[in-house]
Amino acid sequence: MGTSALGKAYITNFSRWIRNAWHFYYALILVLKVVCGGIGIALLTP
Repeated sequence: MGTSALGKAYITNFSRWIRNAWHFYYALILVLKVVCGGIGIALLTP
């Protein structure tokens, strides 16, 4: 009984970590797109 509860908690924590990692990844990509877009606009403007 104890091991199944422990395994379930481990899976929950692991899935939470995966979800946080995906959010971080998408936020990082969004920031890079904005920064690169800003640089592109700065380069295109005279």
